[in-house]
Amino acid sequence: MKNLSLIDLSRNRIQFFGSVAIDQLELVASDHMLSLNLSENPFICSCASLKFLKWMTETKVVLLNRENYSCKYENGTKTLLLNVNNIYKKLKKDCSSYPVIIIGITGAIFVSVSIVCFGLFYRYRWKLRYIYYMTKNRFRGYVPVIDHANKTYLYDAFISYAEQDCGFVHNDVIKNLEKEGSLKLCLHKRDFLPGNEIAANITSAIHNSRKTVVILSPHYLASNWCRFEFNMAKMESMYTRENENILFMVFLTNIPPRELPLMMMEFIDSNSYIEYPDDEFGNVVFWQKMLEAVSA
Repeated sequence: MKNLSLIDLSRNRIQFFGSVAIDQLELVASDHMLSLNLSENPFICSCASLKFLKWMTETKVVLLNRENYSCKYENGTKTLLLNVNNIYKKLKKDCSSYPVIIIGITGAIFVSVSIVCFGLFYRYRWKLRYIYYMTKNRFRGYVPVIDHANKTYLYDAFISYAEQDCGFVHNDVIKNLEKEGSLKLCLHKRDFLPGNEIAANITSAIHNSRKTVVILSPHYLASNWCRFEFNMAKMESMYTRENENILFMVFLTNIPPRELPLMMMEFIDSNSYIEYPDDEFGNVVFWQKMLEAVSA
């Protein structure tokens, strides 16, 4: 290698030199003058050949017939390597932007997928929660097999109410519907399975009841569990009862429409409801209508 002064690598299929080859050539050239003929090789101008192009601008090796060297870009165009330094700088700038572009595209895809997934999850959040708790209840044996075709249920109605309205439920609803009306009601304080999750108890109670009666009041709207019961009853109607409406709304007090959640307002606009009159004559008619609605 000490006496090596000329290397002819012309007319080969060399696209670029790697680090090992460059280091070996520089080692020989550091001791004495070395000439290298690379004519008629299919060089490429790409990110992979950046080190090779930079070496051509800095090397002590004499590159014979250098004015005839050319390289091919990834898009297929060719250029003479007359000013390798400019080609190297331009290519280096382009290559340095690739990671940024890749990171940007990856980030954009991730954000887009996340937004779509979040949107789908938010849109079907009640359905997903309903399926989750129903599946969990069936797995644990909390949900008995109900004959929906013959409309046989464990309870005639599940009473959904806020804790602050328990006086009305225990003093009036139980008396008029259960004791005098001979209906079997499901109340969370009395009939929920001890030790079971509240959400699982709610979905099970709704599933095992012919109707779900909502005692609507400002307290009801302020309760997260009450809203959960309302939405689970809607999911039961849609996905288990073949769109049969099982919800029956009772306005315990007058509530302005602007205070109602959108989903509840949409339901009230398309379904019948009843208002509690709280007077002697109106009460008789009210409880008769309640019996008819729950028994239907």
